[in-house]
Amino acid sequence: MAETSLQIGIVVGYLLLALGIGLVAYRLTDRTAEDYFLASRTLGTVVLLFTTFATLLSAFTFFGGPNVSYAAGPEWILVMGLMDGVLFGILWYVIGYKQWLVGKINGYVTLGEMLGDRFGSPVLRVLVAGVSLFWLLPYVMLQQQGAGTALAALTDGAVPYWLGAGGITLFMIVYVVLSGMRGVAWTDTLQGIFMLGMIWVAVAWILAVVGGPGAATAELAAASPGHLALGGGLYTPAYMLSTAVSIAFGVTMFPQVNQRFFVAGSKRVLKRTFALWPVLVILLFVPAFMLGAWAQGLGIVAGEGENVLPLLLNEYTPAWFAALVIAGAMAAMMSSSDSMLLSGSSYLTRDVYRQVVTGVTESKEALVGRIGVVVIALVAFVASLFRPGTLIEIGDTAFGGFAQLALPVLVALYWPGTTRDGMYAGVGGSQLFYLASVFLPFVPASYVFPLAPGLGGWSASVVGMGLGLALTVGVSAATGHAAGEDAAVYRRQSAD
Repeated sequence: MAETSLQIGIVVGYLLLALGIGLVAYRLTDRTAEDYFLASRTLGTVVLLFTTFATLLSAFTFFGGPNVSYAAGPEWILVMGLMDGVLFGILWYVIGYKQWLVGKINGYVTLGEMLGDRFGSPVLRVLVAGVSLFWLLPYVMLQQQGAGTALAALTDGAVPYWLGAGGITLFMIVYVVLSGMRGVAWTDTLQGIFMLGMIWVAVAWILAVVGGPGAATAELAAASPGHLALGGGLYTPAYMLSTAVSIAFGVTMFPQVNQRFFVAGSKRVLKRTFALWPVLVILLFVPAFMLGAWAQGLGIVAGEGENVLPLLLNEYTPAWFAALVIAGAMAAMMSSSDSMLLSGSSYLTRDVYRQVVTGVTESKEALVGRIGVVVIALVAFVASLFRPGTLIEIGDTAFGGFAQLALPVLVALYWPGTTRDGMYAGVGGSQLFYLASVFLPFVPASYVFPLAPGLGGWSASVVGMGLGLALTVGVSAATGHAAGEDAAVYRRQSAD
């Protein structure tokens, strides 16, 4: 009982520290929509780097990734730590830098606003917001599932799943409603540094107990030799490439990440941030996923629906330290969820509410945005109580859905010949195809191409991305610009 109380006390103490930072940010936040959603576009290199880092490193990183490494081997590091980290760094430059340039001079807050202005289309703006909110909800739910299962595992059921998920949801509502982007970014910086440090200390602690990395790897080789063989099984070339591409392009369109393309204080800040990104990603993914792989050799038994990382920590570290690492994982979940709630609310407010209500003031928009945070959080929490699917399945589905937006957006940013009809076709067509592959059992989830049969198993997400690109370019080439389109909007760039 005393051990459980200590564990809960550590997690609660961390939450209170984060709330204190949020309260300070609330006192400095203007009552305007731009300041609430984007911190008035003033973030510096360290804060922008770590808020993006912490926003992406969610329950999937601390639980989903180690679970995959535990089940199939550490090649997951190549998918997420190397290929995905580098790909996203490149996309941050190609898409994110261009978005910052056009967003700063035109005052864009959301992706839908940026596209709707260029193509003179409120319908496109609502379509992009609707697609984004549809895929955002299951990923918010993923964080709540992760919080509930982590606390239940840490306390051996003393904190039930529903209470853990509900408590974190309530905390996030209070925190995000008060602090806005500035508080979220500051807390993300704290959370990012904290969880990076905790995962490395956890690796050092466990390896010291078991005799070092050589001994841990030898145990893994003896228990499951296939885990140390590169490729085969789950990790086919097509699977690894499909997953890395889908995640990297999907991350670029995640509302909470895409919105961060607008918040940098200067070009220099943005360029430094995406250059440092791959290094920071590898520093987290390598230890987190190796812990999952080593757990297989160390005899950790994770049943269906259990996360291997809390079980490993409970076995090899003191209760207080396990609670600290789980607090780091909770930080990862919260730093994703709070950003998701904030960005989802901005999409709902600016791209939907503003289209149906006239005469909206800045202060009223900020108020409606706060209400949106509450609505999205509660809907996701209720859905999380039913736990539909595993963390990996939910995460994969959301990544693929967002990835369908990336190539039409890329074409729109760089090709003046892109038309409104081309965007409708590219965004709508790829989404319908991907939705069919997810929800209709007779639509294949993977494909083999005749020119490369040995690389079979390409995901429907990647195929859908190709379809979206072809539709955007093809329909744009076959149609003319509609009234209200303004290709010059993206050529006006900030001199900063």
